[in-house]
Amino acid sequence: MNDPDRRVLIAVDMESYSRRDNVLQHRAQLAFQEVMTTACGELGFDRANWQVQQGGDGELAILPQGTSERAVLARLTPVFDRLLRETNRGLSSEARIRLRVAVHEGPVHLNGANGFPSEAVVTVCRLVDSPQLKAALRQFPQAAVALIVSDRLYQDIVRQYQDLRPDHFQRVTARIADKDFEAAAWIYVPGESLAPASAQPEALDHGPGQQNDGPGAGGIDHRRPGPRPRPAGGAQVFRDNQIGGVGAIGTGNAVSISGRPEDLDSWESPR
Repeated sequence: MNDPDRRVLIAVDMESYSRRDNVLQHRAQLAFQEVMTTACGELGFDRANWQVQQGGDGELAILPQGTSERAVLARLTPVFDRLLRETNRGLSSEARIRLRVAVHEGPVHLNGANGFPSEAVVTVCRLVDSPQLKAALRQFPQAAVALIVSDRLYQDIVRQYQDLRPDHFQRVTARIADKDFEAAAWIYVPGESLAPASAQPEALDHGPGQQNDGPGAGGIDHRRPGPRPRPAGGAQVFRDNQIGGVGAIGTGNAVSISGRPEDLDSWESPR
């Protein structure tokens, strides 16, 4: 076994691929490859030297030594977003392509007999398949791509250089219970802000054991733990309202920004 190489890893997966019939799967694969090739060409990435493990609905890519982590994180997702929007114009909802993208880095053995032996490879594949990332993409039906990055890359690259706004990333704990996987990570959806500016990142994670059995389950939760403050005397509690921004209704009023009725039950009940 050769010594491992430290590489940038990208995992990409198409949303709802298995729900398509054979014809739509074939078209989706062609469009996926065109988007990947065009994006790499525009960004000057040498895709010919990527070591790629294809998966029908996506791919795992081991990038060449010397690839800029900063360039991958700052530029790839916005270009994906633009190209996918161009590709999806005029298509039916079942034919549109939306991508989940995960980026990580770590040591990889490149001479495996049936793939790439590496804990880092396992991690990036778990991140792209995490319920939290799937929920983030569902949360924004008009979004074309959602990115998840490992905590290490967020701290070392996103937070330090701010090519993408760090406050537009949302911290989550990516969990896949049946794979015994749990890791801190950060999600970004181009053009969207995932969390209220005042929310603490840890407050928006789902606790362990929560079922992924409905819209938004296992994903971004805008409720904070602990007792909620009672509105000031004479204030109104607005129910069944959905609001595009934070603090959109005046002082002393309470609103549900999540759209879930259960967010508006007893104010004393801790969550």
